[in-house]
Amino acid sequence: MKLRYSPTSPYVRKVMVLAIEAGIDGKIEKDKTAASPVERNESLYADNPIGKVPSLTTDDGMTLFDSPVICEYLDAEHAGGKFFPAKGKARWVALRQHAIADGLLDAALLARYEGFMRPQELRWDAWHDGQKGKVKSALDMLEKEAADLNGPVTIGQIAVGCALGYMDFRYEADKWREGRPNLAKWYEGFSARPSMQATVPPK
Repeated sequence: MKLRYSPTSPYVRKVMVLAIEAGIDGKIEKDKTAASPVERNESLYADNPIGKVPSLTTDDGMTLFDSPVICEYLDAEHAGGKFFPAKGKARWVALRQHAIADGLLDAALLARYEGFMRPQELRWDAWHDGQKGKVKSALDMLEKEAADLNGPVTIGQIAVGCALGYMDFRYEADKWREGRPNLAKWYEGFSARPSMQATVPPK
């Protein structure tokens, strides 16, 4: 398998954390790929029509995107315990956590693009503030439901861990831990896992 990736992408990190937890990271060839919302990488678009990473080419030549699909594919490729619970409440809790985490990331990335990449004269403060408001709401919900993050590792926990890691990476000044002691305590333990330590983005 070949994974097109960026070392700073939280979505790529989610894929790699799952692969490490599943013990199949050694089967994945990593191809560092430039991906930008404004500059078209034709090589990447040839594999992924929306031009984003991660993008995974399987051993039989099929290309998969984006991170939820890749994670579920990798979960089917190992013989151990599954990170996507098969049924019952556990499945819906994990998928809901996954959705909250990805929603947080989507909003955080849009806010970063608006405040960092867009030319100063074209920036829209209300848009930026609206995205940051979504981030806050997601963090507040995760704080209220932090107890649900305990137990066997699922895609939900992996996604939340990577989302919080992105907050430390790009929004350290926001101090997301303040007022969220339960979420902060959970993340302290989860971020110490070898899979998380091995995928910390370079600064």
